[in-house]
Amino acid sequence: MACVKLGSKTDAFQRQGQAWFCTTGLPSDIVVEVGEMSFHLHKFPLLSRSGVMERLIAEASDEGEEKCAINLPDIPGGAKTFELVAKFCYGVKIELTASNVVYLRCAAEHLEMTEEYGEGNLITQTETFFNQVVLRNWKDSLRALQTCEDILNYAEELNITKRCIESLAMKASTDPNLFGWPVMDHGGPMQSPGGSVLWNGISTGARPKNVNSDWWFDDVSALSLPLYKMLISVMESRGIRQDIVAGSLTYYAKKYLPGLNRRKSTSESSTRLTTAVLGSPPSEEDQKLLLEDIDRFLPFQKGLVPTNFLFGLLRTAMILKASNSCMSNLEKRIGMQLDQATLEDLLMPNFSYSMKTLYNVDCVQRILEHFLAMDQITGGASPCLVDDSHQIIGSPSLTPVTMVAKLIDGYLAEVAPDVNLKLPKFQALAAAVPEYARPLDDGLYRAIDIYLKSHPWLAESDREQLCRLMDCQKLSLEACTHAAQNERLPLRIIVQVLFFEQLQLRTSIAGCFLVSDNLDGSRPLRSGIAASSEGGWATAVRENQVLKVGMDNMRMRVSELEKECSDMRQEIEKLGQTKGSNTWAKKFGFKLKSQMCSAQEGSVSNQNSNSGKIEKAKQKRN
Repeated sequence: MACVKLGSKTDAFQRQGQAWFCTTGLPSDIVVEVGEMSFHLHKFPLLSRSGVMERLIAEASDEGEEKCAINLPDIPGGAKTFELVAKFCYGVKIELTASNVVYLRCAAEHLEMTEEYGEGNLITQTETFFNQVVLRNWKDSLRALQTCEDILNYAEELNITKRCIESLAMKASTDPNLFGWPVMDHGGPMQSPGGSVLWNGISTGARPKNVNSDWWFDDVSALSLPLYKMLISVMESRGIRQDIVAGSLTYYAKKYLPGLNRRKSTSESSTRLTTAVLGSPPSEEDQKLLLEDIDRFLPFQKGLVPTNFLFGLLRTAMILKASNSCMSNLEKRIGMQLDQATLEDLLMPNFSYSMKTLYNVDCVQRILEHFLAMDQITGGASPCLVDDSHQIIGSPSLTPVTMVAKLIDGYLAEVAPDVNLKLPKFQALAAAVPEYARPLDDGLYRAIDIYLKSHPWLAESDREQLCRLMDCQKLSLEACTHAAQNERLPLRIIVQVLFFEQLQLRTSIAGCFLVSDNLDGSRPLRSGIAASSEGGWATAVRENQVLKVGMDNMRMRVSELEKECSDMRQEIEKLGQTKGSNTWAKKFGFKLKSQMCSAQEGSVSNQNSNSGKIEKAKQKRN
């Protein structure tokens, strides 16, 4: 730390309890009271350097008192600073540093210690040191700015605060690798103006490591919130990059908002919060003000800060009961980058006593709505496009809206076991995801199944209404198999699932036969080549055998499904006859009887034709 010594005499001051005495051999003729401290001094050294002391001494002398007493209650820096001022007046050596120069500069201004009362007076000395030494050094500028907090009004009147902030902002917004050695004083090795590392003043030729743009984050996080906000405002006015500003705000928030570190390891959390914990921890009101200020200063731009950090801010805002505008802004920020969130982020506990659900489902729905609104504006969400050659342009699984749909389905499965989660709220969140965002409805089916299992008291009509959220045609074969045996699903949904599962199996079998026909048709074309290689023929035979086993298994599954559908159709017809009409069967949304019959007929004809194809294939190969 840079310092300058003023004066030439040795220290002639002694302290006795709450009093200072000047041991010059002459009895003191003035007592200066500064707070609880008394200074027993002499009139002449004081009035010869300070205009204020000259007037106060003259006023006290007019009253006829032999030993006058003066009270200085408002001197900047208090008794400790006045001690240095008094020593300066007596010509005693004092040391100017970045830690005391602001106090001394303000006290000198307060006492009118100008050049009119002696050449090289305290105002001139402190101003020169401040401009030529402190402002040229990062650490000293930061230390001086921290001292401004105690006497902020005096420092602002003299533009000391502004000059410190301008100096820091200039150094932080300039690439430190460009002007190397002055900035590297913040903790790196001493460097020459050329950039090489110095050892005992001798250049070693070694080049210092490049400094990242976040090198100053930890230093400025030691500032109080008012000073930190002033620094960030000046940095933004100087055009510093938005991502750097956001990074500094994130660092500052993590240091003073303990709730943001709940996922950190114990060692990391304790290290990050050392400053806040060892000192007086910020009160809840201070944390609330800090959080709202962080929200105001954060650039409203996607991807500048991690999504889990925004979720941490939102959770903390709920706990601290921050303003509605603050929480709304945080929800919008999260909505902009919801596709980068994780399921753990979404599982925010419900901190409101008025809401009985375990998790804050309403908040997640608002965040989802913000995401969808932003997605429509940017045009990022749209169904897959297919060109003339039937090739999918862009994979739907990689689109942000599809990622969000998968995330919401997972969230629905997590909150579904909550018995206090009402059906309308569950339906509203599930229905908020566009249909095109789900290539498959397996995740939604899983969430619905968990909800039905946790809410067995739901009426049949409510179950059907809930199951209408999923599209049975978008269930995978595994999901269809599970749903067809799921007793929790309404009968109407099971019938639809069986029907579409049968269609999927029929399509799969048709595809297998198509492959088989292609193999049969292509064999003569490759007979010349295949005949010369017995290994190739053996491989083809094994492939055909595996294919035949697969087709037989699928054929058996189709037969089982057709039998189940036939039995179910008979059950439905019996129920319709007992009620005197078959109107109940018509509620299933499609002509069940005709489709099932046609399905059975098509299955039998396909089996006959496919058996003929297999026999022909065997004859050809033999």
